Amino acid sequence: MRISTAGESHGKGLFCIIEGLPAGLTIDRDEIDACLALRQSGYGRGGRQKIERDRTEILSGVRGGITLGSPVCLAVWNRDYENWKEIMAPEGCDAEQRRLTRVRPGHADLTGLKKFGGEDARNILERASARESAVRVAAGTVCRQLLRSVGIEVAGYVRSVGDVCDGREYPFEALSRRLPELLMMDAEIQRSAMAYIDACRAAGDTCGGVAEVRARGMKSGFGSCMTYAEKLDARLAAALMSVQAVKGVEVGAGFAAARLPGSRVHDEIFYEAECGYFRKSNRAGGIEGGMSNGEEIVLRAAMKPIPTLMKGLATVDYVTHEPARAAAERSDVCAVPACEVILESALCAELAAVLLERLGADNMTGLKKRYEELTQ
Repeated sequence: MRISTAGESHGKGLFCIIEGLPAGLTIDRDEIDACLALRQSGYGRGGRQKIERDRTEILSGVRGGITLGSPVCLAVWNRDYENWKEIMAPEGCDAEQRRLTRVRPGHADLTGLKKFGGEDARNILERASARESAVRVAAGTVCRQLLRSVGIEVAGYVRSVGDVCDGREYPFEALSRRLPELLMMDAEIQRSAMAYIDACRAAGDTCGGVAEVRARGMKSGFGSCMTYAEKLDARLAAALMSVQAVKGVEVGAGFAAARLPGSRVHDEIFYEAECGYFRKSNRAGGIEGGMSNGEEIVLRAAMKPIPTLMKGLATVDYVTHEPARAAAERSDVCAVPACEVILESALCAELAAVLLERLGADNMTGLKKRYEELTQ
C-alpha cells in the first residue's frame, strides 16, 4: 500500500491517493469527518480553524461506500481558498501579493528557498504547512477502518504540554475517556496545561508537548530482524517523525531505558498452555528485534513549539539581507492535541502498509482469513 498527498495550505484543497487497498472495505465517511473535526479542535488553536470546516470528498476507488481495489482518491477542500484565490490560483495570480521574505526560524522558509530557488518563501511554506496533515488524517482514518476490520485498534492521548506532564500510565480501554480540550486524561493536570497555554498566548509565545499513541491487537511477527529497512520500530518511528513539528520519537520505555539496568528494562517471558507465551510488562513497547511481539505497540512523539510566534523572532530578509523580525502568519499557540490525532493517523497508515505487505490480499475476505490464521 502507498499513500501520497498533494495540495497547498491556501490552495484549492488537499488531496491524497491510496494505492493497494483491498476491495471490499466499507468506508465510513462520517468517521473520517469526525477525525478531521477532532484535528481542528483543541485549546490553543488559531483563527484558521474558525474558517475551515473540513470534510472529505471521495473522488475515486469507492462505489456505494465500498472499496473497489483501485486507487482511492480523497479530497479535503480549503474554504479559505476564496480569500487567497488572487494570490494562489494555479491558472494565474498576482504572485507579488503576500510575498514572504522575512524567513521564519524553525520553518522550512530559508532552507527551502536555498534548495528550490526563488525569493518568495510562500512557495515553500504553502506545502510545508501542517495544513497538509488534514488529508493525512483522512487517509489514516481509512487505514484505521482497515485495521479495525481484522481486530487492530489504535488510540492515544496527550501526556504533556510544555512542562505540565502526566506521568501516569493508563490502560488502553481508558483512552476513550480522554478529555476534549487537550486530549489529556487527568482533569486537574489538563487545567494546569490550559493555564500554561494562556501564559504563552499572553507572552506572544507558543508551546509544544508529548503525545502517546498505541495499537492493540497487532499479532506477532510484523516487521523483520533480517534487514534494517523492514524493522517495525524503524518504520513506525519514521512515520511519526514525518509529522510536522515532531522532533523526537520513542518506543516503549524509550529514553528512560538508557538510565535503567537491564533487569528493569527487558520484559521477562512466561508460558501457559491456555494462552501461550506472554509477558507481565511491556517496556519494549510491543516491538522486539524489529518485530511486533503481540503486546500493545506503544510510541511517544515530542512536538516542538510552533515556530510562528506572534511577537516574531530575529531573522534576516532573504532579499535585502537586512536584519528583520520574522513574519507572523496566522498561527496556533498550541497544537499538541491536533498533533496527537495526526500521529494516530500516521501510525494507522504505516501499520496498514505493514499488514498488507505481509498478508497481501486483493479483497477483505482474504485479508481477514489470513490474519485469523496467524498465531498470536
